[in-house]
Amino acid sequence: MSTPLLILLLSGSLRAGSSHEAVLSTARAVAPSQVRTVVYEGLPALPHFNPDDDTDPLPAPVVELRAAIDEAAAVLICTPEYAGTLPGSFKNLLDWTVGGTEICDKPVAWVNAAAPGRGQGAEATLRLVLGYTGAAIVEPACARIPVASHTVGPDGLLTDPKVREQIGEVLALLAEAC
Repeated sequence: MSTPLLILLLSGSLRAGSSHEAVLSTARAVAPSQVRTVVYEGLPALPHFNPDDDTDPLPAPVVELRAAIDEAAAVLICTPEYAGTLPGSFKNLLDWTVGGTEICDKPVAWVNAAAPGRGQGAEATLRLVLGYTGAAIVEPACARIPVASHTVGPDGLLTDPKVREQIGEVLALLAEAC
């Protein structure tokens, strides 16, 4: 039996119980057998990006972020849109990846969980910034899967079987790209 592919799950939301957290928690629950997932939880600890600090020795939270990305075979992102773009804290996380090579050529995809007609600004910014990092965007795995708050169960997982299936397909497509 082969070792499962590790897919790093990055949430752009700091809010506990967000729909983005529910998408990633559900991804962990529905991951195909050949995939192992891990959620990066260090977003709140990352220092504000300053190019002067992007040198050795790096701040410990940045070392942890880059190591998590480096260890993963692929990355799946689920982030909200705030004021028409990425939330500042998540843009900060991405800024810390520009100076490293860990995400370069790594398969990356995202799930846009926003309501229909929303989230395009975050998607456009994500695409732009990932281009600067050299990430390999896996277009077929990038999906719009709107999540209504009433579809989040008490366990924090999405209850809609169709949505669960779509998230599983995203992970399978991302794994295929590896």
